[in-house]
Amino acid sequence: MDTALWGVLPYLAVATLIAGTVWRYRYDRFGWTTRSSQLYESRLLRIGSPLFHFGILVVIVGHVGGLLIPKSWTEAVGISEGFYHLNALLWGAIAGVCTLAGILLLVYRRRTTGPVFMATTTNDKVMYVVLVAAIVLGLWTTLVSIGAGHDAHDYRETVSVWFRSLFILQPDVAAMAAAPVQFHVHVLVGLLLFTMWPFTRLVHAFTAPLHYLFRPYIVYRSRDAAPTPRSRPDRPGWSPVGTSDRKR
Repeated sequence: MDTALWGVLPYLAVATLIAGTVWRYRYDRFGWTTRSSQLYESRLLRIGSPLFHFGILVVIVGHVGGLLIPKSWTEAVGISEGFYHLNALLWGAIAGVCTLAGILLLVYRRRTTGPVFMATTTNDKVMYVVLVAAIVLGLWTTLVSIGAGHDAHDYRETVSVWFRSLFILQPDVAAMAAAPVQFHVHVLVGLLLFTMWPFTRLVHAFTAPLHYLFRPYIVYRSRDAAPTPRSRPDRPGWSPVGTSDRKR
C-alpha cells in the first residue's frame, strides 16, 4: 500500500495534470478562463479574492522552501533549525488563516449570489470542496506543530526527503511512510487537487497575464472638439437655388 500511495500515485497525478492541461488547451481553449463574475457582485469579491491570493502565494513559497531546500543548505548559510521552524510556523499560520478566510468568503459569495451560483459548474463545486479540504488540512498540520512545540514532527526529515526523491525517479517510500497521518491525508488531498486542476477554473493559473507588467503604456487621446456651426465648412454638392422662403 505504501508503494502504491507514495511511489506510484504521485506520478499518476502529475501525468494526469500534464495530459489534462494539454487536452484542455487544444480542445477547450475558449473555455480556458476564470469565468469572471465580478459583474454580478463585487463587494465581497474585493475582500475575498485578495485575501485568498495573498495567502495562497505565501503558502506556495513556503511549500517550495520547505520541500525543495534541504536542511543542510539552510544550516550552511547560518539559519538555525529553531529560527527556521519559528518563521515557517508563523508565516504558515498567517498564510493559512488568510487563505481559508478568503476561500470561505468566496464560497459564501458564490452560494448566496444567484447569478454567480448559476454560473458555477459541477466540476467547480467539487473543486471548491477539495480545495477547502486541502487548506484546512494544511492549517491543521501547522497548528498541530505549534501545539506540539519541541516534540513536533520534523517534516524536513520525512516528507521533504520523499518529495525530492520523486524528481530523480527513486521515491523514498519509507521516508513518507514514517510521517504522521495528518501529513499523509494532506498529501493525498493535494494530489487529488492537482489531478482535478486541468478540468476546473484553476487552470487559469497557468496563463497568468504576466506580460501586462512589461507591455507598453496605452495612450488615450481625447477627440477634437466638434466645430461650431459657423466655422463648419460648406459641404460639397448642389447649392439650393430659389428655395429660400422670404417674408414679405
